[in-house]
Amino acid sequence: MIKIKVNAHEKKGIINKNIYGHFSEHLGRCIYEGIWVGKDSPIPNTKGMRNDVVQALRDIKIPVLRWPGGCFADEYHWRDGIGPDEKRPTMINTHWGGITENNHFGTHEFFELCEQLGAEPYINGNLGSGTVQEMQQWVEYMTSDNISPVTDQRKENGQDKPWKLKYFGVGNENWGCGGNMTAEYYADEYRRYATYVRNFGGNTIYKIACGPSGDDYNWTEVLMKKAANHMHGLSLHHYTLPGDWSKKGSAIDFTEAEWFTTLQKTLQMEEMICKHSEIMDKYDPEKKVGLIVDEWGSWYDTAPGDNPGFLYQQNTVRDALIAGINLNIFNNHCDRVQMANIAQVVNVLQAMILTEGDKLVLTPTYHVFKMYTVHQDAELLAMEMDSSEYRNEEAVLPQISASASIDAEGKIHISLCNLDATNEAKLDLEIAGIMLKQVRGRILTADLMNEKNTFEEPDSVKVEDFNHTEIVDNHVHAIIPSKSVVVLTIE
Repeated sequence: MIKIKVNAHEKKGIINKNIYGHFSEHLGRCIYEGIWVGKDSPIPNTKGMRNDVVQALRDIKIPVLRWPGGCFADEYHWRDGIGPDEKRPTMINTHWGGITENNHFGTHEFFELCEQLGAEPYINGNLGSGTVQEMQQWVEYMTSDNISPVTDQRKENGQDKPWKLKYFGVGNENWGCGGNMTAEYYADEYRRYATYVRNFGGNTIYKIACGPSGDDYNWTEVLMKKAANHMHGLSLHHYTLPGDWSKKGSAIDFTEAEWFTTLQKTLQMEEMICKHSEIMDKYDPEKKVGLIVDEWGSWYDTAPGDNPGFLYQQNTVRDALIAGINLNIFNNHCDRVQMANIAQVVNVLQAMILTEGDKLVLTPTYHVFKMYTVHQDAELLAMEMDSSEYRNEEAVLPQISASASIDAEGKIHISLCNLDATNEAKLDLEIAGIMLKQVRGRILTADLMNEKNTFEEPDSVKVEDFNHTEIVDNHVHAIIPSKSVVVLTIE
C-alpha cells in the first residue's frame, strides 16, 4: 500500500511554468525538417515553420524555447543567420554530423517561431569561440530601440521594432565542448562577457551562467563564489544513460534490469538538485539565483542506420517514466528550479515529436508533458509519502514518484509515476484540509515496457481516462498500474 498525504493548505511556492520548457539545437533533423521546412515547401507551413509541429507544441503550452544550442551555440556566429537567404554564408556543423549548415534558420526565424508558439525565447550566446563585442552586438541587434549600425541593420532585414528577450545564456558547457575551461577561468570569462549583455530600453535580460555537468559540485562552488552577484540563473545538465558514454544502450531493446537501471539513474537528478542547491544556498540564501536545468532527458545509442551525429532515437513507455519522474522532481524543488529544457523538441534525443517527410508522430514523452500542463504556474502542495519498494536483486527504488499542486481555480492535481515494470500499486491518498467531492484521472501506460508510437501505428501509447478510483472516508483509493503515469484531478 502506498500512503500519500497532501495538505491542501500548506503551499510551498509557485511551480514556474518554465520548468516545462524545451530545447532546439541545430542538430540532426531538429531545426531543418523538424521545425523549419522553408516557405516554398509542399509541407503546410507558416513563414517556413511546419504547421503541424507548431500546433502540437502549442497544445502542450510550451512556455520557453532554448536555441541555438547546445554545443552548436559556441560555434555559432549570429551574423551568418541574418539577411537574405541567398547571402547567408554556409558553415560546417563540426559537432553534429559534419554537415553543411546553410543558416536559413537564424535570429529572425527563431523569434518568428517563438511568436507562433506563444513561447518565451531563450537564446544561448557564443562565449567559446565568439568575442565580447559579437555577443554585445547580438543583444543590441535583438533588443535595442536606439539608432545604431546594428539596429539599422535589423530594420533593413525586416524587423523595425526590437524584440523582447528575457533569457540569455552566456556560453554553454564551457567545461567541455564550449572551450574545455576550468571553473575558475570560466567564472572570470562569464563576468567579463555578462558585463556587456546589457539591458536596452524596457528590455531586461535574465542572465544564465554555464553551470555544472551532473555531479560536478566544485563547478557550482566556484561559480557561486566568484560570480553569483553577476547572474540570475545557473544551468545544470544531466542526461539519463542506461549504460555509459561509450555504449549508452538501446532505445527500444532492453530488459527489465535495464529498465530498472535507467530509472535508478533518472532518480539521481534528485540528489544532484539537492546538493547543488545546498551549495547555492551558502552564497544565495534568498534564492535569487535560479537553477536552470536546460538540458536533461534520455540518451541512447543512435537508431541503427542513422547518422550517429544526428542523435535520433525512438521513445517508449520508459521515456514517459523518465519524463514524469524528472518533472516531479523539478516541481518538488520549485523554490530553486526556475526553468528546465528537455533535450530536444523534435527528432533528437528524448523528443516530443518525430517527423518523416510530411508525417508526424507524438511520442509518449509528449503525452506526459500534456498531462502535466496542469502544474504550470500552480502552487506546490506539501506532501508526505510512504512508498513501497521496487527491487532488482539488491538494488531498491521507491515504487512511486509524485508531486502535487493546486491551481488558481482551487483544483488539486497529483501526478504519480509507478516505476515498477511488473507490479501495480495500491494507493491510499489523503487530502488534508478539504472535503472531497470528486476525483478524475488520466493515465499513460501500455502492455509492454518498450511500447512506442510509430508512423504506421501512431497511437500505440496514448493517454486515456483513468476511472479506477473511489472516495472512501475522505480518502482516495486507487490502483496504479505497473509502468504508468497517472494525473489525478481532485475537487
